[in-house]
Amino acid sequence: MSGEKPWIGVLALQGAFAEHESMLREMGADCREIRNKQDLTENMAGLILPGGESSVQGKLLRDTGLYDPLRRRIESGMPVLATCAGLILLAREISNDDRRGFSTLPVRVKRNAYGRQLGSFTALDDFAGEGLVAMRFIRAPYIESVLDDQVHILSRHEGKITGVQYRNQLALAFHPELGNDSRIHRRFLEMVRCAG
Repeated sequence: MSGEKPWIGVLALQGAFAEHESMLREMGADCREIRNKQDLTENMAGLILPGGESSVQGKLLRDTGLYDPLRRRIESGMPVLATCAGLILLAREISNDDRRGFSTLPVRVKRNAYGRQLGSFTALDDFAGEGLVAMRFIRAPYIESVLDDQVHILSRHEGKITGVQYRNQLALAFHPELGNDSRIHRRFLEMVRCAG
């Protein structure tokens, strides 16, 4: 749409997308829910892949026809912030599941690595050398290994990799949207600004 300002798409097929929207709006960002191909316009400048159930989200991405156009945009450099299930959707390899999502992020991930819902917890760990961040883990994965030396490790919890950046992809095992600390979303918005 001509004259339209850049905006952030939030995948809204399933999972914890509303919390991301709330945080982005508090920061003054224009964000819109992505539910089908008609929601995609040329002015979508970034994408958030929220937590939830990665296998359900993967199926719905294909059923709605969103899988191919979103994958093309990620591969062409559109910034993406992926949390929990979103990390699994981006991962090239999943050690304990043969299903695959976009496979654009060269890491090997373990699904539900921290246990089931009752095993949810919050940890304070350093993020990208910028200080402690409260990290909420809910049936969370972790990254077992990176598969490319361009993958930058941003955070760990008890030695396990919980946050990485690879080019335009910022991927986390935890939920930064479930708190009041907006530093990670600010980092993502800066990626969007620089890409524009």
